[in-house]
Amino acid sequence: MVGSPSPDARQSGIDVIKDNLSRLPAKPGVYRMFGDADEVLYVGKAKSLKARVSSYTRLGGHTQRIAAMILATLRMEFVVTETETEALLLEASLIKSLKPRYNILLRDDKSFPYILIRRDHEAPQIIKYRGSKQDRGEYFGPFASAGAVTRTLDTLQKAFLLRTCEDSVFSARQRPCMLHQIKRCAAPCVGLIEADAYQKLADQAAEFLRGKATDLQKQLAAEMDRAAEAMEFEQAAGLRDRIRALAVVRAQQDINAQGIEEADIFAIAMEGGQSAVQVFFIRAGQNWGATVHYPRHEKGESESDILAAFLAQFYDKRPPPRLILTSTMPEQSALIGEAFSMKAGRNVEIRTPQRGDKRGLVGQAMRSGAEALSRKLAEAASQARLLKEVAKTFDLDAPPQRIEIYDNSHIQGSNMVGGMVVAGVDGFDKRQYRKFNIKDASVTPGDDYAMMREVMRRRFKRALKDRSEGNTQTWPDLVLIDGGIGQLSAVTEAIGEVGLSPADVNLVSIAKGVERNAGREQFFQPGKAPFRLPQNAPVLYYLQRLRDEAHRWAIGAHRAKRSADIKKNPLDEIGGIGPARKKALLQYFGSAKTVSQAKLADLQEVDGVSEALAERIYGHFHSG
Repeated sequence: MVGSPSPDARQSGIDVIKDNLSRLPAKPGVYRMFGDADEVLYVGKAKSLKARVSSYTRLGGHTQRIAAMILATLRMEFVVTETETEALLLEASLIKSLKPRYNILLRDDKSFPYILIRRDHEAPQIIKYRGSKQDRGEYFGPFASAGAVTRTLDTLQKAFLLRTCEDSVFSARQRPCMLHQIKRCAAPCVGLIEADAYQKLADQAAEFLRGKATDLQKQLAAEMDRAAEAMEFEQAAGLRDRIRALAVVRAQQDINAQGIEEADIFAIAMEGGQSAVQVFFIRAGQNWGATVHYPRHEKGESESDILAAFLAQFYDKRPPPRLILTSTMPEQSALIGEAFSMKAGRNVEIRTPQRGDKRGLVGQAMRSGAEALSRKLAEAASQARLLKEVAKTFDLDAPPQRIEIYDNSHIQGSNMVGGMVVAGVDGFDKRQYRKFNIKDASVTPGDDYAMMREVMRRRFKRALKDRSEGNTQTWPDLVLIDGGIGQLSAVTEAIGEVGLSPADVNLVSIAKGVERNAGREQFFQPGKAPFRLPQNAPVLYYLQRLRDEAHRWAIGAHRAKRSADIKKNPLDEIGGIGPARKKALLQYFGSAKTVSQAKLADLQEVDGVSEALAERIYGHFHSG
């Protein structure tokens, strides 16, 4: 890696770039441009670093955006690669991790779910799966959403009767669970189906997910006829139900993927300087859902440039299919295809079909993308109007770009949690949500004011740190607190402890109305008289929705913490007890409570428990 020295304060961006240019080789690589507070401005790749960077040594011929980037550059870093293909893959990875201001950016980067048939157990399990493929078994996907997987799994359970329970639940069962009662599991846990027959069900499920649905339905229909002829009417009825379930899955295919075994379809729609990329997933000749993305980019970017950057980032940590169909041929499509082929270890083709069924599928994706973008633009216009009203209501200088809303949750002082949700021009930003476990031992259980003080101290210590490092995106334009004048005073006191005043942060608290009636809320701001909004005001409904979302998030965080505490086992607190000894103790005594009541001699009877460990266990529960 090569880097520029710290620049003189008088150096312009062009001077910095020229200084680096003299040391650059004419080789492929990746370059990064840094601005004030070492912010990454841009990540780019080049076939020749020297030639590419030389284009930045003059302002003429660039868009206004690129010219601003050049002037803001204070230093540069470079990584030389063996090939331009390697540079493309590294560029995509760095853009995703660094999120530079001037790059086209894929904003929604969640992993897509798969269906996994686990084969590392005598009774295969079928589950929804995300993450790296570490478990042994067969993976089918990706699916567009968790909902698409859940619906498919629900139907597959009816059709193939495979278990979804964890191994620990499976091994502990002594009688069939409710899923068997409602005919969604064959109950291999208690031996109601032979191992070979259950394996056959798992194999059939895998065949269906590989696209052999027609053959499988014919096979099941023949088995149903034979069972009926043999007057095995109960077995025939079960097969009939399975056939119906398979038909439901196939009927849900609202995209005709006939003739395409495996492909991802990308269609871009643009309007008003914004874009939407619609993605269809086709696997095993079946539609496995669709998703839409809204990449971040400047106005004036071309469809081909946006699609090229989007594809490179989309497949950074995902395996590409053999065929990628696009509405517009992306810039440098041959290079991108070569990079994907190298990554996948097989040929990956990028095509823009002009006719036939494939063109029909791309056309359908284009229509879906255009409709999604129209809806988003309409929502954005409505959101912009609401944010203007918020600014007017609370005397803000400009419509807020980032609103943080806070609420606390607990039950009689236990499992105290503070919650923060974030909203802005694009609605709720769930990636920015945070929860705060109350850590201060001096906080009296159930003291909402003390909880709010701790949450605000921690939040604004971090916000000040971010701002000192040049990251101003996390600084709130408005802080909305669920509560009355007491909560507002607690927040004012807390931000004062970290060196801020109400003039530095726009603080508002929203108190529930008389008899807690929605529509009668009172609003409090430092130094101002409390006021209400008209009951039919759209901005009131918006503020209520913000408050309710913070309430929902805080309650959810509290419930999760409470559930975790309930599941805690006192044996986990004793040193020297791992999973194996814990299991042995629970199997021998039946419960942790019984272990706590056991005599020292009885503890020593358990396999793996030495005399010293038995004394430690006994001492833990009988410290007096």
